[in-house]
Parts: sequence; structure tokens; C-alpha cells
Amino acid sequence: IHAARKKVEGIEIWAGTEVDILGDGRLDYSDALLKKFDIVLASIHSRMTQPAEEMTARILKALENPYVRILGHPTGRQILKRDPFSFDLEKVFAAAQHNGVVLELNGNPERLDLCDRHVRLARDKGMKLVISTDAHRPEHFSLMRYGVLTARRGWMDKAHIINTYAPSKLLESLRPLPKE
Repeated sequence: IHAARKKVEGIEIWAGTEVDILGDGRLDYSDALLKKFDIVLASIHSRMTQPAEEMTARILKALENPYVRILGHPTGRQILKRDPFSFDLEKVFAAAQHNGVVLELNGNPERLDLCDRHVRLARDKGMKLVISTDAHRPEHFSLMRYGVLTARRGWMDKAHIINTYAPSKLLESLRPLPKE
């Protein structure tokens, strides 16, 4: 990726990864590896039934990692398959905002996570979102419209959706990476 960035003109190429938030809030990649990425999205993919206090502490710890720039599918819900995690949404939103972490609005119709009520809460707090598709195949990119519709239902405008920004402004809108 870094070599292609130097060779390809006219296209912004970024190195990004989704990392797992482990049960205790640590990430499954070391900071030595995370510092090689432009964008790190942290998400929960296991131990989803922790008590609310533990889940809240787990997410808060992950948000403190200086390389985390986006919190992925923040509530973990999968429509008709899995309820949202039990956690203190207000504390997580406050910590994300304090740490400059953007929230993902996952537009996959099986998730729509954040839901419209959570989008509205984020908007009312002046938070920024990134709309994604959770694409695992090229045809999944068409799911973006569901994320956009959910953002609109939550009264979110494009000024607070970072992937409507020009590439240079998008990176600038994210939490600054630690200096080496």
C-alpha cells in the first residue's frame, strides 16, 4: 500500500484495518503494528453478552487507544439475529467525542447500526459519523443508500459525515495520530 501510494498519482491510497476489541478492551493488534495504518476501525466481534458495566469499560478502554480513529458498528446489533450490546451509550458517545473517535453508521440492512435514534443523539452532540456498507463483496457497495437513509432519518447532515469530505479533509477530520 505504501509503495503504491508513491507510484499512483491522482488517487488517495490509505492503509486501513478493522481490529477486534478483545474482552478486556485491548485490541488484537499491537500498537507497533497499528501505527503503520492511516485508519484503524475498532469493533467488537466476540463476548457480546458481557454485563453492561464490563462492556462499557471494554469499549471505553478501546477508545483510549491513540490509533483508534473509528468505532465500528457501535451497538453490535444484527436485525432479527442479535440484540444490541448492553452498555452505557451516553458514556461511550462522550468518550468517543472526547477522544476524537468517529462512529460508524453501518448501512448493511442486517445491521443499520447505528439506528436512527442513535444517529440523532450523535447529531445533537455534534459528533461525526462515517457511513459504511460492511462490504464483503463488490455488490455490497450498493448498500450505502441504507446508511444514507438512516443518517437522514436521524437528521444528520453531510457536514458531519466524514466520507462526504474531500480526501485531504477526511484524514484531517480524524483524531490525530501519535507523533513518533
